[in-house]
Amino acid sequence: MIVAEAVGRVLAEVGVDTVFGVVGSGNFHVTNALVEHGARFVAARHEGGAATMADAYARMSGKVGIVSVHQGPGLTNAMTGIAEAAKSRTPMIVLTGEATDVRSNFHVDQDALAAAVGAVPLRVTAGSEAVEETLSAYRAAARDRRTVVLNLPLDVQQDIVPWRGLIGEFLDQMIAAQRVVAGPLSSTPPAAEIDALARLLAESRRPVFIAGRGARHARAELEELAAATGALLATSAVAKGLFRGSPWDLDVSGGFATPLAAELIRDADLVVGWGCALNMWTTRHGRLIGEHTTLVQVDLDESALGVHRPVSLGLVGDTAATARTALHALASTAALESTGGPEHGYRSAEVAGRIRAEGRWQAVRYDDEGGGRRIDPRTLTIGLDELLPAERIVAVDSGNFMGYPAMFLDVPDERGFCFTQAFQSIGLGLATAIGAALARPDRLPVAALGDGGALMGIAEFETVVRLGLPMVVVVYDDEAYGAEVHHFGPHGHPLGTVTFPPADLAAIATGCGFAAVTVTGAGDLAGVAEWLKGPRDRPLLVHAKVTRERGSWWLEEAFKGH
Repeated sequence: MIVAEAVGRVLAEVGVDTVFGVVGSGNFHVTNALVEHGARFVAARHEGGAATMADAYARMSGKVGIVSVHQGPGLTNAMTGIAEAAKSRTPMIVLTGEATDVRSNFHVDQDALAAAVGAVPLRVTAGSEAVEETLSAYRAAARDRRTVVLNLPLDVQQDIVPWRGLIGEFLDQMIAAQRVVAGPLSSTPPAAEIDALARLLAESRRPVFIAGRGARHARAELEELAAATGALLATSAVAKGLFRGSPWDLDVSGGFATPLAAELIRDADLVVGWGCALNMWTTRHGRLIGEHTTLVQVDLDESALGVHRPVSLGLVGDTAATARTALHALASTAALESTGGPEHGYRSAEVAGRIRAEGRWQAVRYDDEGGGRRIDPRTLTIGLDELLPAERIVAVDSGNFMGYPAMFLDVPDERGFCFTQAFQSIGLGLATAIGAALARPDRLPVAALGDGGALMGIAEFETVVRLGLPMVVVVYDDEAYGAEVHHFGPHGHPLGTVTFPPADLAAIATGCGFAAVTVTGAGDLAGVAEWLKGPRDRPLLVHAKVTRERGSWWLEEAFKGH
């Protein structure tokens, strides 16, 4: 067995079931080996799309994402998707051929490319090391939650792997040891730090928990601790849906927060960030943290503590394990006994009533600005929220429009929202939706895109059709890069570089095999209702001509960080 075949077989043996990619000569054999040993290959039309699909698949499935690309341009094409995954600490392996001869047209410094975006560059160096080096790459991805670029030099790919002997000696044991689901280790902070957290929780009268991506596995533990301390529950955008169904769920903190959520978080005397960066997006540049609020952060990565906001207490540990241990510490104090009534901490009948009445964006009143054959994006999104099945998985691209689907489309839980925004690149939304859809085939996939992002990712329209995904793709079309229009336009700058003539996106999608409906007013959503009745044998493009007179207020927040 040659190295290329062995790498594919090892990854399949440790549980890899899906690989995304674009196949060229340098990754042909490793991809076929994965397929031969049971993995599904999902062909993208562009390597950037393949990388983002693998990223989204990993986020929504809890497994290690795998993307396979050609050496040189295959890797450079994928770099934006790799950068997003690396910044998000997505457990992912990029399998890439490598031309080590500097005379080759395909030669680039692939280690430097990977390191430049925060990925971990690794390499298979010889047939005798191939199994161990592949397992090391998997371990770095799965256990350390890193995005790994595993280089497969073209000459090394042809080396012979002593497979038969390895099986007899240690391969079975090594593979068994690597059968891990990507996720955090169950580490806990030192007892003294747990006691300090327990004291702060016991003394707090208005605690709020903000859970991020690092807490998506810890709902039960956080809800139990919150119930014991009277804490309200919120999330960062990437963890949207985590506390869905709880009467104390404030939904998303930060730029997408409802007015009520912003008020209650700002008035907290204690905010605990669980697996959450507490960055400018989640805290509105710190304005959601009150002047006298005590701020605590729990994270697996010590280097993440206090990076964006100074914290009074930083704890290194798994969020679920830390919450569970803190509850035990709290239970041993007399302070817990004094909070045992039906109303304690931040939890009162008045607050519960306000959350019921004001806790969703759909309940926030607004003046509809539609007209002139353009629909208000709030009206559009509320209408879609009412029409689409509750069991959905929503992926959102970046841009001026992005808050509308993020705020007005409800999701059933944390596995219903996929938000690839760590790098803030537009054009990733459709590929995100494809990866998420394959991870959760039991749910209706919904991709929310701007017209700029839709046209950037348009190659993957064919992929959606080819895979037979019953996807709803909503394009919020303002015929511009709206973020730039509303950032620079008010200052009198010329906007010819960021505005465009109308494009018939419905016709383009129809040519790729979609059903399509153009929406200029609420009545046009009847076309969506008809598609939902079935048979849903083609994906649906909703080409929404949205109002464009003003920018979104969360965009104003975002530009304060530029």
